[in-house]
Amino acid sequence: MERGVQRWVVDISGWDPSPQDFSFALSVLPSVEQPSVTRFVQMEDRKRALVSRLLQYALVNEVLAIPYDEIIIKRTLEGKPYLECGDVCTDFPNFNFNASHHGDYVAIASEPLCLVGVDIVSIVIPQKETVIEFIQNFSSYFSSFEWDSIVNAGTSDDILIEFYRYWCLKEAYVKAIGSGVAYGLDRVEFHHSCWTNISVNVEGKAMKEWRFWLLELGKGHLVSIARGHPRSATESYMRTLKQAEFDEEEYHAALRLPNVRFVSRTVEQLIPVSHKDRVHRTSIS
Repeated sequence: MERGVQRWVVDISGWDPSPQDFSFALSVLPSVEQPSVTRFVQMEDRKRALVSRLLQYALVNEVLAIPYDEIIIKRTLEGKPYLECGDVCTDFPNFNFNASHHGDYVAIASEPLCLVGVDIVSIVIPQKETVIEFIQNFSSYFSSFEWDSIVNAGTSDDILIEFYRYWCLKEAYVKAIGSGVAYGLDRVEFHHSCWTNISVNVEGKAMKEWRFWLLELGKGHLVSIARGHPRSATESYMRTLKQAEFDEEEYHAALRLPNVRFVSRTVEQLIPVSHKDRVHRTSIS
């Protein structure tokens, strides 16, 4: 079961592909996926979108040993990606994954049974307004308890970091259940002890079947992981799961699986050897 718990991250800041190299990497994806990358105008946005999708295919290939050309990734009505795997995932009843990108990093996380959500934030100091003015734009997304914790965190830098910590966790939770910001982030209230032993209340109810981690990626980036019970999934996402209910012992064994460290990957490592060989054969034929 532990093999289904994966955490990968790519630092794209040093990846400066030529148009030919970018097109080559893009060609790894099924043609139906490619417009979701090329719709972006800015190259940095295209890079993030491409690497996010390459991570999904590479992870599924490595963990489940499904050939690239047999991997089918679809999306729910809310846009959450899921693997259509038939009977391939028998070892991992609810194998699911989630990707995130912001700033210099793109990350993916997977779980074999529990729901998983991941979110990255790049802590950027606002340039045209004060920190207080900046965070005030998002005040409606926080509970009164969280807002008090943010605005009373200390210096402007402390306030900004506190804001992003809460935001990162909220995003990971709603992504795990298959929803989005429309879910109502103010309904989701986080508590913690020095940002460990993190817990969540949803509409005032303690969600005891969830675990959270908040980590520093480096270069002013944070990443959060949410792991929780499948019964919390949205209706459309629930339909993609094979098993929503478990006996208590089985579920808590999955909930307590180690949260493994993030493994650094390069874009080159996400491109299958078979694809490189096929392109090479085509070029010399």
